[in-house]
Amino acid sequence: MGNKFKDAIENILTSADIKINGNNSWDIKVYNDEFYQRVLAHGSLGLGESYMDGWWNCEALDQLIDKIFRAKLDEKIKKNWGMLVQSLKAKLLNLQSSSRLQKVIKQNYNLSAELYMAFLDPYNQYTCGYFKNAEDLNAAQETKLELICKKLNTSPSDKVLDIGCGWGGFAKFAAERFGCHVTGITISDEQFIYAQNYTRTLPVKIIKQDYRDLEGKYDKILVCGMIEHVGYKNYRSFFTVVNRCLKDEGIFLLHTIGSNKSTRHSNPWIDKYIFPNVVVPSIAQIGKAMEGLFVMEDWHNFAPDYDKTLMLWYDNFENAWSKLKNDYDERFHRMWKFYLLTEAAAFRSRVNQLWQIVMTKPGSKQPNCRII
Repeated sequence: MGNKFKDAIENILTSADIKINGNNSWDIKVYNDEFYQRVLAHGSLGLGESYMDGWWNCEALDQLIDKIFRAKLDEKIKKNWGMLVQSLKAKLLNLQSSSRLQKVIKQNYNLSAELYMAFLDPYNQYTCGYFKNAEDLNAAQETKLELICKKLNTSPSDKVLDIGCGWGGFAKFAAERFGCHVTGITISDEQFIYAQNYTRTLPVKIIKQDYRDLEGKYDKILVCGMIEHVGYKNYRSFFTVVNRCLKDEGIFLLHTIGSNKSTRHSNPWIDKYIFPNVVVPSIAQIGKAMEGLFVMEDWHNFAPDYDKTLMLWYDNFENAWSKLKNDYDERFHRMWKFYLLTEAAAFRSRVNQLWQIVMTKPGSKQPNCRII
């Protein structure tokens, strides 16, 4: 029976030029024959978990996953009941309610600051860098932050709101370089404590707050790498909150991972181990949610830059592992390798996009955003 499972997997992989125990850098080396049944039964979840458990390895995991995405191998493995249940849950439940958001915070964003600082740039950017006129990660992240500030036409008189402020990198950059006042909100305890200390000498206010509770008016609003946690059921209410908090002549910039099609759930492995309940928005979903609330001034896609960003994060993570392993075990190590390299492949294969969308409110006299 085991040979039948192996034959089925080999047939699927052959169409993507992937071999079991082959000599190419993207070929799979299998150490446990139960791997085949596990992948057939559980798809991408089984593939990721068996990698974490050391059942297989690959010299160039990013190349392997890139080939899998380009050949659409996921469509060749029949959906199992677990995936159908997840899809049904996404249709019936609001997976991004306030209480459910705490799950992703606990599982990802409340990991130690030391872990993130080990692979991020000095501005602690856990979002895509911008490699136009930049070669290394640090320069690419500063270029991204400057790009955001220029698109927002940031000035010293501005009150800027950063929804989902992370570790406070944008707030620090914008306050230092452009002299504006920044209010950042987060619901992560780790990020709240770190960002407060990181920006303490600047005109920056960090608040532990859910976006639903926002009040006040701001000249500019940034949402960078946060709407993925909002969920398609909440997009309209989210944009309504942003509209309410943005001054009539203000500018809103949305920086987000994008999907080529509208979905209601994420990759099962990513959902279980990295970003629970996260859904990547599509053009149609964003367009529907912003209709009547905002005018789209510019839509910029630089998805290939996220491939570069993730590969550099991976290099930094691997270089720091000798220190990190004092606090994390080898299964965690393999989990993060799988995460960073498969995400790089998702952008390389153009399964995922990276968008910056500049918006203003309908009826504004003269859009003062700068389209770069």
